[in-house]
Amino acid sequence: MDDQPGKIRCDACPVLCYIREGMLGACDRYANKGGVLTRVDPHVLLERTVARGGELVPFLPSARDWDGRLVREPETFVTAIGAGTTYPDYKPAPFIVASEVDGVDMVTVVTEGIFSYCGLKVKIDTDRHLGPECAAVRVAGEQIGHVTTAEYGSQMLSLGGVRHLTGGSKKEGRVTCESMLALANGQTVEVTVDGGATVEIAAGKAPVINGVREERMRVGCGSATIGMFAKQWMGLVDEVVVVDDHITGVLSEHQAGKFLGVPETGIKMKGHRSTPGRYFKVAQPGTGWGGTDLTDPLTILKPFDAAEAWPGLRLLMVSTTGEHFAFYELDDALRPVEKELPPALWQSVQRIQENCEPALSSVLFMAGAGGSLRAGVTENPVLLTQSVRQAVTRVTAGGAPCYIWPGGGITYMVDVTALPGNAFGSVPTPALVAPIEFTMTRSAYAALGGHMDQVRPLADIANAPGKKRISWA
Repeated sequence: MDDQPGKIRCDACPVLCYIREGMLGACDRYANKGGVLTRVDPHVLLERTVARGGELVPFLPSARDWDGRLVREPETFVTAIGAGTTYPDYKPAPFIVASEVDGVDMVTVVTEGIFSYCGLKVKIDTDRHLGPECAAVRVAGEQIGHVTTAEYGSQMLSLGGVRHLTGGSKKEGRVTCESMLALANGQTVEVTVDGGATVEIAAGKAPVINGVREERMRVGCGSATIGMFAKQWMGLVDEVVVVDDHITGVLSEHQAGKFLGVPETGIKMKGHRSTPGRYFKVAQPGTGWGGTDLTDPLTILKPFDAAEAWPGLRLLMVSTTGEHFAFYELDDALRPVEKELPPALWQSVQRIQENCEPALSSVLFMAGAGGSLRAGVTENPVLLTQSVRQAVTRVTAGGAPCYIWPGGGITYMVDVTALPGNAFGSVPTPALVAPIEFTMTRSAYAALGGHMDQVRPLADIANAPGKKRISWA
């Protein structure tokens, strides 16, 4: 009921805005249009278009009409983008769509979930040190997440989550929500890491670290780089050190060098020797050579062993991206003297650079589809969870495939670049609004105790006004 004359009350989220005629609610998603609560964004439908670059040869005579897809899907898919929500929880999903795929009756349940329990996992392709593990990640001074465990060639951030959205100050929740929404929709957000770097992040684009755009992801650790390129250095250089924050490689000691007959050079390294040719902790983490704090790589070398080294010994020092490199020859006192890099060695440095993939920032949205959302699918929500676990029901987000975490509940993760643009929204509780779709056979939906009386034919929905059709990637 309306408690304020001339206004209607929106029940699409817990804020319960009173909205005047012609005005929007606090989320900018719902409006009062002629006294009717109206979703203002268009409802997105994905249309499949098959681009044929040549004749497809079927595997079987019965597959004459096969268009090359491994998984059959409808030509038109009703996403949850712009569909509306199930709040206040007892309502069926806004759209429960019946379609036919290869003669099989299918049902897709479509809803926009309001997620307080959600976050972003951000993968930043760089060997540069962004900050200590567990260090706070901030926007506008507010903590929105933390640095988590580094992965091979990438630094990882965990952003958002219910504790930052609702467990801190109002400003922390607001800044967290705004930052997550921007990142999920492909916009650029600048974050600072306590005791570390300033990073500009945008999904699918190169990260900018302390004002410098990152170009490439490392080819591997120092040891792996030795293994990959050892043969290409034969005859061109006597010793190679690949500097890396995690595992620095030394050619003459490494097993690859041993197999290729590289003689001992008398090189002595600082750091912790792990196995032959592999060293840990040669320097502190940083944004210099190989993700260390080094500006001069010679600082990780001890004096050469005079019993094995010789004047004129040729030494290449290079980072795991090929960004940093230097060539030295030992003088009569067995001290490295920097020389111009020979053209043949320049080719090997370029080969390292060539094998480094372009640096990108990847943003994955992660959320838990809770009881209220599942109640929009079936009156017995646990049956939906079991159906998803048994792969009877497929979960998508804006048509994009989702990874479902093992264990209880429906905790899913999706690459935000796989969704159509501006697929995410927010409400000022604060929480993010994200599309989610559940697709199964009609018989499976009935077995779930689904809202069968709400099932509508695809044609009725596809032909209704207020729909936006885009290509299905």
